[in-house]
Amino acid sequence: MRLCMTFFAVCIFTIYGNAQTIPAYKAETLAQRIKNTDTLYIVNFWATWCGPCVKELPEFEKLRKAYEGKPVKIILVSLDFKEEYEKRIPWFIKKKEIKHEVVWLNETNANTFIPKIEPSWQGSIPATLIMNARNEYRNFYEGTISAERLQPLIDKQLALE
Repeated sequence: MRLCMTFFAVCIFTIYGNAQTIPAYKAETLAQRIKNTDTLYIVNFWATWCGPCVKELPEFEKLRKAYEGKPVKIILVSLDFKEEYEKRIPWFIKKKEIKHEVVWLNETNANTFIPKIEPSWQGSIPATLIMNARNEYRNFYEGTISAERLQPLIDKQLALE
């Protein structure tokens, strides 16, 4: 019995102990972060408990590979609950081998943070914001989105550079 408990403790430490730290952002911090005029931002709002969100994550990996070396930045913004922040999110990122920048939105009042991000957002996830501050391009999608749907929008913005 003691051996089983020790093994279990080692497994838990291995899973959670080697996970990365995820920065916590406020909506204002995120808004400032994506105002860089040299970069096209694709910002996806998701959560580890959201089935459609998790299913959609490989689409962003396709985009990462397709636009490597180009001024395109993908940021995955977790809307997980505070209890999940320090353990589950880093573990999930490691397990799924997510290579994008991941941040956690440290706000709980959707009525406050949603208008700061996108006034038309009804609050459902997944949701994706595409923003190019250079030419004030902004497009927002609620629901799942595919790489194939995003690529023409990205290509058009890159052609304007």
